[in-house]
Amino acid sequence: MAKSRDEIWDEWQDLVNMSPKELEDWLETEESKEVGDSEDGESTGHASGRKIVKIQRTNKGDLSDDQWAHMGKVVAYIKRHTAQGGPDDDPEHSDWRYSLMNWGHDPCK
Repeated sequence: MAKSRDEIWDEWQDLVNMSPKELEDWLETEESKEVGDSEDGESTGHASGRKIVKIQRTNKGDLSDDQWAHMGKVVAYIKRHTAQGGPDDDPEHSDWRYSLMNWGHDPCK
């Protein structure tokens, strides 16, 4: 069963723990640009991060259907990858963390 927008909103608020500015600054780093599967020179996660910043700067009532769909995708991604757990050695500097940060979630916060 599909989640309601209220459920997606609540999970989004819990899981996307980087501010728009933090995420924008992160997306400018080499670490951000080097992780994930790349299409046309930009990883899926990096492109997602840019969409997340736009969503964060949009009022809830003004979100488009595409933005709601992306929010659901972001929530699912973060839940799936945090459940896998990060590396035992140096998770702070791992591709696992960097990938999650591209999706707006810093697991070290």
